[in-house]
Amino acid sequence: MTNARLLHILQVIEPSGGGSGRHFNDLCGALSARGHAVTAIYSPMRAEERFVDELNSLGLAGVHAVSMTRSPAPSDIKSWRKIRNIISAHGPFDIIHGHSSKAGALTRLRAPGAHVPRVYTPHAFRTMDPTLGAKGRQIFGGIESLFGRFFTDALICVSEDELVHAHRDLHIPEEILHLVVNGASAPPSGRRIEIRARYGLHPDALVLGFVGRLCEQKAPERLVRAFGRISTQIPDAHLLMIGSGPLEGMVRAEIAQSGAADRIRLVSDISGPEAMQAFDLMVMPSRYEAMSYVMLEAEAFGLPMVLTRVGGATTVVDDGENGLLIANEDDPAALANALAEAIAPDSLTRLRIAAANRRERHSLTRMADETEAVYRSLVRR
Repeated sequence: MTNARLLHILQVIEPSGGGSGRHFNDLCGALSARGHAVTAIYSPMRAEERFVDELNSLGLAGVHAVSMTRSPAPSDIKSWRKIRNIISAHGPFDIIHGHSSKAGALTRLRAPGAHVPRVYTPHAFRTMDPTLGAKGRQIFGGIESLFGRFFTDALICVSEDELVHAHRDLHIPEEILHLVVNGASAPPSGRRIEIRARYGLHPDALVLGFVGRLCEQKAPERLVRAFGRISTQIPDAHLLMIGSGPLEGMVRAEIAQSGAADRIRLVSDISGPEAMQAFDLMVMPSRYEAMSYVMLEAEAFGLPMVLTRVGGATTVVDDGENGLLIANEDDPAALANALAEAIAPDSLTRLRIAAANRRERHSLTRMADETEAVYRSLVRR
């Protein structure tokens, strides 16, 4: 691709937190470093300060703030007009790429006829949520299906599970679907003892880790309940949870009732990647995912994992080799049993060795290469 012409690309996102924000900044930075002119639009309404600071530090061709609500609202018309004005003022663009459902809809909504190719990355379809009711599934599924079939030139799925869902359940044409697994660089290392000491954890303690937003999707209460069940059997085990969110009050109440409150730390004053060096095992009990960056970062760090069998889990964990996969259910017994199995001394040693051998499987370079290939196929067409 070194001799191919450079592209003028517009990237647009509504949420800045979690994996979608991480992906957005990584992709913008990687494409800009290759010489492409990248313009970014983000919504300040849910923007995290760290995300905005990093985005502004990438040296992009332009960074613009356009307010976008998470849910459908009358203000969407105003947001769409502002995005359209930026396209007119700072284009022409070769590619317009929307990330997440709201930015994906606002960037793809257009009149019929000739147009700049539109690319969409959902970062987990809302319809992948098993708790979504029939009415919500009909509404969200109908919108995704409509836009996917008639307003999208390429739809990038970040896991095989998401791609299958898009084609089988949302009836999006197979010919516009592309699989580009997220890429992650290895989290920092070298401060394991220091970070453990900060949270009162002994250097030789057995530390289970959780990183994620405290929300229904990530199901943190599942982990607290499961840890409570095994805490009496494994007295040297501790749980370090990194995150905040709308369920924080409920999670803290669960911790207080777990019978192991003195061995569970819930904090948000450290980033997830930085905290991973203090973990011995990563646990993600999510109800649904597309392709979690937490999984990828844990893989890049060489951490064994215990995951629910959701989107992306089979991409990073070969069940029984570098981690364990369990059924996606609320019964804490299955997760508790998997944790007890994983942290048994012989088992944990075996899982660690296998995890260390899988560190390089999903790189940022590969993700940027495959995304750029999708763009160029559209430009040629």
